[in-house]
Amino acid sequence: MRRAGQVVREVLELVRSKVKPGATTFDLEKAASARLKDLGVKAAFKGYRGYPCVLCTSVNSEVVHGIPSPKRVLKEGDIVSVDFGVVIDGYYGDAAITVPVGSIAPEAQRLLKVTEESLKAGIAVVRPGATLGDVGAAVQGVVERQGFSVVRDFVGHGIGSNMHEDPQVPNFGEAGRGMKLKAGMVIAIEPMVNAGRPDVKVLDDGWTAVASDGSMSAHFEHTVAVTANGARILTE
Repeated sequence: MRRAGQVVREVLELVRSKVKPGATTFDLEKAASARLKDLGVKAAFKGYRGYPCVLCTSVNSEVVHGIPSPKRVLKEGDIVSVDFGVVIDGYYGDAAITVPVGSIAPEAQRLLKVTEESLKAGIAVVRPGATLGDVGAAVQGVVERQGFSVVRDFVGHGIGSNMHEDPQVPNFGEAGRGMKLKAGMVIAIEPMVNAGRPDVKVLDDGWTAVASDGSMSAHFEHTVAVTANGARILTE
């Protein structure tokens, strides 16, 4: 899983370097696809329940599962979240980043910073004996103290020989509640944070989820192993 996680990170950093005003989200898709072909590695998302691409690219108020398109041109001030996964020898890695397009507004910068900090806070409590409620409460606390909201309709997940496994890993919750973590478990922690209300709706394409109030949304994710010594991030 560490090997899969390293490929995920390599491709996400490649994609990050391609994000600029005038690029399309399909340009990002082509770059990721070409790198996977060079590496001889299989994408996790393409074909999953009929999903058509290797990346999910969600721009501005799009929360998650945006489909790359040659018609979607990035412009100065946008933010784009890129979610990506691979499978190597039957084991999965999955991560997401949100990237500014050129210079972005201070509030958008703050949204990205807080979302990434909330992911770090969730990871920081991972250890044997901690609960899923501890993880969710850590994420939620960082987000809500800054006046943003945690999306409730989509959550993190267990990951291993399938991309999505039990348990679900909410980005909200009550400390001390829920399943206890054990050494050897691997979970994907992925805060999705809206600048406005937490409500989302899915567009007519059946995939793209957007903030119902049109506010900006950010998304960061790591695949995290639970070890006797605490969290080991497999996708950094």
